[in-house]
Amino acid sequence: MDSFEDHCWQDVISADMLDLYKHYRRPVYVGDRPALVVIDLYEKAYQGGPLPVMEVAQKYPSSCGINAWTALEPTKALLAAARKASIPIFYTTGEWREDAKPGAVQSTNRKRTDWNETTMKIFDQVAPLSGEVVIAKQRASAFFGTPLSAHLTQLGIKSVIICGESTSGCVRASTVDAYSHGYHVTLVEECCFDRNDLSHKVNLFDLHHKYADVLHIDEVLKHLASLAA
Repeated sequence: MDSFEDHCWQDVISADMLDLYKHYRRPVYVGDRPALVVIDLYEKAYQGGPLPVMEVAQKYPSSCGINAWTALEPTKALLAAARKASIPIFYTTGEWREDAKPGAVQSTNRKRTDWNETTMKIFDQVAPLSGEVVIAKQRASAFFGTPLSAHLTQLGIKSVIICGESTSGCVRASTVDAYSHGYHVTLVEECCFDRNDLSHKVNLFDLHHKYADVLHIDEVLKHLASLAA
């Protein structure tokens, strides 16, 4: 297995499929002048504690269970390194305020349950510090209908490092939109998660080969340490 494919999807992507995608192989890296975008690490994702997802879903259907908690320590390390390197950090969460009418459009008739100030609060262990912006969004992407791109432009940002959840949902949508806005995108594998392991792995594979560089946490920490130095 070459280093480009040395990631979590090895057990679900066949050798024939890897061969089909071999023309995507390239050098991967963290882009210039990065910002860190932390997607939807709100209380709802951690509800029920570090238990199997199928178990916590009986009471908390939106929780990512053990998958969220497994990503917690790498994410804390990523945040610490980003702060030491003095790169901008932006968080997103779901829009819950009634006067913003977050449920006015339900194209798939999905149920919006327990969207409130408590469940949409960023989880305490990865909470933003003073000066770090929290953006409320009504759709999956961190960019759609939000001021994020304006913030990044004002700061002269050229690339984004993305972490958070869910890999197949808001992380994916934000990655594609970041790519569409012209940013180089780095996805930190160990800091992204989903309630569905298969969706997590397949979406990281797909994004890595088309719209982003998926890197391991150690590679990203090493780069951020070089910026701090």
